[in-house]
This record gives sequence, structure tokens and C-alpha cells, in this order.
Amino acid sequence: MQHEHARHAPAPSPAGWPMAVRATLHCLTGCAVGEVLGMVIGTALGWGDVPTLALAVVLAFFFGYALTLRGVLRAGVGLRAGIRVALAADTLSIAVMELVDNGVIAFWPGAMDAGLDTALFWAVLAIALAVAFVVTVPVNKWMIGRGKGHAVVHQYHH
Repeated sequence: MQHEHARHAPAPSPAGWPMAVRATLHCLTGCAVGEVLGMVIGTALGWGDVPTLALAVVLAFFFGYALTLRGVLRAGVGLRAGIRVALAADTLSIAVMELVDNGVIAFWPGAMDAGLDTALFWAVLAIALAVAFVVTVPVNKWMIGRGKGHAVVHQYHH
């Protein structure tokens, strides 16, 4: 009889760690594209720390939202509704990721002064993104478990 009950047990909740990791990887992709592009542009142009970080953050949000919006639009959602979905799904996740990522870069000795041709620049950027990922996964799990964040986007995935 116990075997029969086990066969009809409910499926695991989509709010589990695997979904949170996928949502964070999605967020990390957009953030990394924007972050790297912002750091490269700011560093190449010889900008100071604040304008370089500001550009990196703006581009991270832009590319993070754009990736979500692309998928939602492909699912047939209109532009206005798609923008609302992207904002609801990604704002907190990107904000946490950017805060952690840029905090690591800003406080790592010499990182902001390192040139694009140095191992320090690329190593710190990679470490900062990795730390941001680890910190953001539980945030996404918490949001998804409450029907927010990427739980909103999940209904549009095929």
C-alpha cells in the first residue's frame, strides 16, 4: 500500500534549488554581458571608478531585462506586458547581483585600476561574478517560492 501512495506523490515544487540556479544563471548571463561591456568600455576610455561602475550597472540591467523580455515576447506576450514581466522577474535578482559583483570589484585592491590587458582585471571580474551568483541563488529561491521573480517568467517557458 505504501508503494501505491509513493507513486501518486506530488511532483517536487518548481521553487527548488534547481529552478533557483537556472534563474540565477539566466540573470548572471545578462549581468555578465553588461558588466563586462561596461567595465571594458569604461576602462578603455580611461573613465574613473564611479562612471565605469555606473555604466556597468546600467548595461547589466539592460541586458538582464532584454534576455527575459526576448523569451517572453517569443512566447507571444505583448511588449507592454512583457516589460512588466521582465521588471517583476529580474529587478531584485539583478540588483543583488550588481551590488555584490560591483562591491567585490570596488573593494578588491587594485582591481579598478587594472588594465584590460592584465590578469588581475579578468580574474577579479570572474571572481566577482561567481560570488554574486552564489549570493543571488538563495534570493531567487526565496522569490520563486513566493510566486515572484522567475516564477512569473516560468509560465511562459515551453
